[in-house]
Amino acid sequence: MKLADLDIIVTAPPAPGWGGRYWILVKVTSDTGVVGWGECYASTIGPDAMGHVIRDVFGRHMAGENPENIELMFRRVYSSGFTQRPDLTVMGAWSGLEMACWDMVGKDRDRPVHALIGGRINDRIRAYTYLYPQSHHPLPAFWADADMAAETAVAMVEKGYTAVKFDPAGPYTIRGGHMPSMHDIDTSVIFCKTIRDAVGNRADLLFGTHGQFSTAGAIRMGQALEPFSPLWFEEPTPPDADMTAVTQAVRIPVSTGERLTTKSEFAAALRQGVQVLQPALGRAGGIWECKKIAAIAETYNAQMAPHLYAGPIEWAANIQLAASIPNILMAETIETPFHAALVTNTLTVEGGYIPVPTAAGLGIDVDEALARAHPYTDDGLHLQMQEDPISYHEVNNFAGGAPVKA
Repeated sequence: MKLADLDIIVTAPPAPGWGGRYWILVKVTSDTGVVGWGECYASTIGPDAMGHVIRDVFGRHMAGENPENIELMFRRVYSSGFTQRPDLTVMGAWSGLEMACWDMVGKDRDRPVHALIGGRINDRIRAYTYLYPQSHHPLPAFWADADMAAETAVAMVEKGYTAVKFDPAGPYTIRGGHMPSMHDIDTSVIFCKTIRDAVGNRADLLFGTHGQFSTAGAIRMGQALEPFSPLWFEEPTPPDADMTAVTQAVRIPVSTGERLTTKSEFAAALRQGVQVLQPALGRAGGIWECKKIAAIAETYNAQMAPHLYAGPIEWAANIQLAASIPNILMAETIETPFHAALVTNTLTVEGGYIPVPTAAGLGIDVDEALARAHPYTDDGLHLQMQEDPISYHEVNNFAGGAPVKA
């Protein structure tokens, strides 16, 4: 069996658009007619330009190769152009194509991917969810309203979730780390207190940021949140900053990984004292690379919590990885009708846990017609950062992710 054909579908989830403005899906076909699906979590360049990168990576390093040879193809891609260093765009292309290879090999062998990477140690995966607005919540008011967030948190706990994530600490900007305003600190404390009071000990609180703080600012924010015992303090500083001072000064486990790629960058995070790794498998290097990252994390007694702000194909890859590793903590989920329909309801959350699929490959059936029926026609990136600096005398609103236009 050899890798033969590649097709790329850029699909735009309908409003409210949770999961990003678009999802880059790759469909790879073997010379024997077996189809593998993957998803590239790539946002540094637009989807049209990214399509050229994906085609170049496939044509240059993968076409005509046996899809079993993951390690060989990874080394070709990682070393391309005399680099041998992490590259978000190239590794984003590889990551989705690598998922498709595993999906293809699993289907050819009639085995789920987790059976091919060490077998299943977990039959179900603890799920967590971001606190998205309910239908009666007004926007953008929801994002700065602790009472509305707590209402959603209670609804999610009643569905079975045992962990909820929220990020009231203001917007991320292109300017790098900043000192939080007193308003942002106060708002964050109020969110933690209100949600903790609402859910009690029925759920862990996951405090999200997006790398927007300076080292000193992250320490100030983290220390203010300690009384509410969040399970983690997510990505408190930019990915190019050393977080050692933060992990040593804040008594909340620090997590990171959404913007990191390959074992090289994740190993550096572990050396800085990070205790929860959050790789996005469509960017971090794919399933096999993240299996290695999980193994390195074991040596630091750290845990894995795969990130998801994408579509359900990346989610499927996250679940296959999670099924095969002993140090899985939980996995992010996004439950929307479009996520479910795109994989024909083959992935579910039941009582706060994700049952591990037993079907071949990634364990999903992709509705290709549905994906093609929702093309992306805008010009924004998957996620976009604010250019203006934050305010120190007015409210800083963060509109939660990148919802599409209604």
